[in-house]
Order: sequence, then C-alpha cells, then structure tokens
Amino acid sequence: MAKLASFVLSLGYDIKRRIIKMIIADVRCKHCDSTNVVKFGSYKGVPRYWCKDCKRKFIANNALPNMKTPTEQIATAVAMYYDGISLKAISRQLTHIYGNYTSDATVYDWITRFTKEAIKVTEGYKPNVGGKWIADETVVVINGKKYWLFGVLDSRTRFLLATHLSEARTVEDVQSVMKEAYQKAGRLPKVIITDRLNSYVDGIRLTFGDEVKHVQTKPFTEGTSTNIIERMQGTIKGRTKVMRGLKKLESAELILDGFLVNYNYFRPHESLDDRTPAEVADSKFPHQSWLSMIRKGKTAYVPVVVGTVIQPLHVSMTREQVRRQKERLRKRRVRAKQRVRSRESVPSLKIIR
Repeated sequence: MAKLASFVLSLGYDIKRRIIKMIIADVRCKHCDSTNVVKFGSYKGVPRYWCKDCKRKFIANNALPNMKTPTEQIATAVAMYYDGISLKAISRQLTHIYGNYTSDATVYDWITRFTKEAIKVTEGYKPNVGGKWIADETVVVINGKKYWLFGVLDSRTRFLLATHLSEARTVEDVQSVMKEAYQKAGRLPKVIITDRLNSYVDGIRLTFGDEVKHVQTKPFTEGTSTNIIERMQGTIKGRTKVMRGLKKLESAELILDGFLVNYNYFRPHESLDDRTPAEVADSKFPHQSWLSMIRKGKTAYVPVVVGTVIQPLHVSMTREQVRRQKERLRKRRVRAKQRVRSRESVPSLKIIR
C-alpha cells in the first residue's frame, strides 16, 4: 500500500508538472518575446513568470510591460484618433465599449508614445516609388492659427513621401520637404509637378539642380495635374480638426508624422484596390494595423532596410547661379509686359469713307 500511495503521489505531481509546462509553453516574454520562461509565483491571484533570457519578470496578460490597459484598447484609441475622432470622444467610446474609463490626457499619452515608435519603425523601410512626384501646399488651422502644410506624393503608388508644416512659403521650406522626400524614397525623381508658386522654382533647383525636371501646372490639367495630392490634403485637413488643442508647433508636427504613417501603412485606398500605398510600393513592412505594430513593442525596432544606401544630394547649381537665372526670368517677364503695353498703346486706325 505504501508503494502504491507513493506511486500515485508521484504520478499526480508529474501530471501537475506536465500541465504547468503545457501552460508555460504558450507564454512568451513581454520584454524579449522569448519562450524560455518559468512560473514565478503569483500576486493577488495573478500568476507571474520569469524570463531566463532577459532576467525579468512579467504577467501574462494582454497589456504591454508596465501597462495595465490591454493592447487592443490602446490600438483602437490610436486608430480612432488618426481617423479624425477627438480625444474626448475616444475616451467616451472606450468607456462605452470596454467599460474602461480613460481620461483624454491618457489617450493623448498613448498617441504620442506609439506615434514616436511607429515613426522609428518605418524609418528603415524604403518604398519602391516611381519617378513622378507631385508637390503642393495648403492652409491648415491649428489652435486658431494658420499654417502652410507642404506635401510630396508619389504619383504611381500614392505614397506620401514627406510633409512639412511652416508659417510661410519660403524657398527654405520647399528645400526642407524635398530633402525629406528624397531621404524617404532613396532615389531622385525624374519630374516634379507643382503649382505656380515661385518658391518651388528655386527650392527644387537648389535641392536637385538640373537633374530633376520641374513642371508647373494648374489644377484640372490633364496629364500634369496636382489633383491627386490635393485630394490627399483634403483628407489631412479633415483630420486636423482633432489637433485644435495642440499648443506647440512641435506637437502638431509629431501628429502630422503620425498621419503620414497611418496614411501610408495602415489606411487602404479605394484607388489602389483597397491596398495601402506601402503594399503597392512593396516596402516589405510587416505590420498591417496599429495593433500589430504596438504588440511588437521594442522588438519592432529591428528594421529591414530595403534598397541601396542613400547618397548625399548633389547640387549642380550654386545659389549665385540660381539668383542670376531668376534675374534673367524676371527681365524676360518685364520685357513681355512692355511688349503687351506697347501693342495696347497703338491707336487703332479707322477707315474714313
């Protein structure tokens, strides 16, 4: 009997140990995503685990490390914000749907934190864009003040290469957005289509020299229209209404970069057969939603760099050469106006019968 009892007790312990191993086999470390974990007691009835690789303990729930809110709720809040819903409305929706009251300040902290992470994650992925870019600017109102929003879009993939927020429309602003677009694309375009803003002429030439053809056009012009990017800017302007509470230009620029990430990687487009610009551009980006990106946490910071190393921009024209060419164009316009005035000043001859 004694031997039988010891056998039963040993069998029960072995079965219990196997069950624990089966449960732990499905648990991954929140910090390093390792499966080399062991049970590490419990706290208030919630089991804890210890990772043998990174030497840290964690709780196996749906929340990120050092956070209590489940990842699904955080991803829902971030996606709703970039879809144009205000912070207070998001807070109310989280309360109604999940029964979890969250202040609008907490929601904004989530947005800023994971927007910064998304920007870092997407930096290493280079889209395979075409050779025709479209640039345009529009007015956005943030906290009652007007700003100019510059944007550069690839015509083939609809990939938004760069945005720039400024208080004016200077040549330096055009250079800034063009350099950012070049760094993201990793290649020079063949042609850039813009409207007739004079700052584009000098800004594009100072950035790319004579290697890029610049075409100035008007809206609704067949073949060389800026309607594509104007439609995109309408989408962003509809989203900027949720930015009314932002007090600083830096905060607005961060949120605009988040709009860029959402527009390129997470928002399907009807004109692209319900695909994202990143999919059309074959950027190899592994995440299809904010939830997938947030779940990876810090492990998502290992980018897969696609393409060659970006070379520094080579400007074939100096600022003095651009100034001289601009002066020649100004003189041509003056002479053309003088010719028109001279023709108008000539009195018409009347035939007297």
